[in-house]
Amino acid sequence: MKRFIEGQDRHQRILLPEQLEDYVADSHPVRVVDVSVNELDLAQMGFEGTMPAQTGRPAYHPEVLLKIYIYRYLNRLQSSRRLEREAQRNVELRWLTGHLTPDFKTIANFRKDNGRTISNVCRQFVVLCQRRVTRWEHEEALDAMQERLERTPEAMRIRRRTVEHPFGNIKAWMGATHFLTRTKARVSTEMSLHVLAYNMKRMINILGVGALMKVMSA
Repeated sequence: MKRFIEGQDRHQRILLPEQLEDYVADSHPVRVVDVSVNELDLAQMGFEGTMPAQTGRPAYHPEVLLKIYIYRYLNRLQSSRRLEREAQRNVELRWLTGHLTPDFKTIANFRKDNGRTISNVCRQFVVLCQRRVTRWEHEEALDAMQERLERTPEAMRIRRRTVEHPFGNIKAWMGATHFLTRTKARVSTEMSLHVLAYNMKRMINILGVGALMKVMSA
């Protein structure tokens, strides 16, 4: 077929990179996920399964499953079954997990068993952001807005009735189904993961991948 962009012959021999590391760029957001989880003391935070059992089949470390979950909400992979498939074929996930491919039940049970501690991960990331990002380029505009609010207190009541930027974005990411879980505790965990993904994206946009990784490793 002339005058078209053509692919390679499937039977042609090619030389692929020898390391999976070569497939993930230094500026890829998945590296932020990796560093952010590596810097956490999961045992101290209360995650289950940080100490291996003496008998039975070896389990996945919570670090691996937490990375999978953060990646899931960063990339809007809502279904645990779909996440299981992505772990088997997605180069980014295979790099993140070290070629580990937990099944969908293991993935789903991790969120169910560690709901409260997952919320703490979100809270800890917010604290990190508050320590490292103290003022940004539009801070003067925010100061001026605060002065207007102080002059007109009733404006705050109007603001509470409107959909603000973060919540509008989060709702858009969640899609038409919104929450996939039921009961207050499980929905709270799911919301924490959505908020964590939102905050991580915002920090990547503000600082960049490399700078954010240095901040988290400091």
